[in-house]
Amino acid sequence: MSGDSDCTRTSPSAGSPSDNEFLPDRPKYVCSLSPDLITKAREELQEKPEWRLRDVQALRDMVCKDYPSLGTCLDDAFLLRFLRARKFDYDRALQLLVNYHTCRRSWPEVFNNLKPSAIKPVLESGFVTVLPHLDPEGRHVVCIRPDRWTPSNYPITENIRAIYLTLEKLIQSEETQVNGIVILADYKGVSLSKASHFGPFVAKKVIGILQDGFPIRIKAVNIINEPRIFKGIFAIIKPFLKEKIANRFFLHGCDLNSLHQNIPPVILPEEYGGTAGKLDISAWNELLLASEEDFLHDFSQLVLPCDSSPHDMLVSGDADEKQCDDSLRGMKPQLYYCY
Repeated sequence: MSGDSDCTRTSPSAGSPSDNEFLPDRPKYVCSLSPDLITKAREELQEKPEWRLRDVQALRDMVCKDYPSLGTCLDDAFLLRFLRARKFDYDRALQLLVNYHTCRRSWPEVFNNLKPSAIKPVLESGFVTVLPHLDPEGRHVVCIRPDRWTPSNYPITENIRAIYLTLEKLIQSEETQVNGIVILADYKGVSLSKASHFGPFVAKKVIGILQDGFPIRIKAVNIINEPRIFKGIFAIIKPFLKEKIANRFFLHGCDLNSLHQNIPPVILPEEYGGTAGKLDISAWNELLLASEEDFLHDFSQLVLPCDSSPHDMLVSGDADEKQCDDSLRGMKPQLYYCY
């Protein structure tokens, strides 16, 4: 399915109503939000149920007019993710959608062959998982443990692929689209050699995706067991963070009581002073791996236009890479100092 054919089907100027009667219908959107979440979406995201489909059609029309070769899915449910992530601001939602595709096309090491079975070793290592219980705000907690990664086994881009697929799975839920997610990152045992893999070039791309290239609301990032080296890591990350996101970082060190003020012990595993039993990664791994066909179907609708140019990408190539390499050389003394 190409972007051009999608826009031809949905553009108001594309033929008479009688012509469009013979075109295939899109999947009909059915809201799955509870009454409480509908109210929350109205108050926090400016989402009005009575205008919802009108807003989706407005975004669809903008895509067809301004980016007819974007090669995106234009289903109601898919576009609604971007509207919710930008509080139903049409222009910002459109930019997020364009950035979403730009990021995917500008980093082939991460986004080529993107499917759960391809990142099975990362899942089995326990590098990233999702806790089984929601927090009191109805948010999933994504748990990231860099110490589970052995760099000699696979490159850091495999970890990024696993995180991205985890977010893609979570954002399929309308509840997550409204409530957002919380991240819990355990930096116990992260050495200087591991930290050196996460230089400014990688940091800029990852943060660019999370802040401006993916339709998810990150409500808090809780860092636990961070060593002194993390000061150097955060120094690399911080210049790329927007102030709003930077203010959502909480550094707890080894203080579990501090962590429990943000994430209640009742949903945390024993490893983090919780009462929810041992951390079990198997349930999330099974769920993600069972979604293989769904991902293949969804991603097949995201078509790379044949006339796309690297110069159009949000994250550009050699110049940014050289600048980030220079930045990394400048950061290395600070990393060594912190270590």
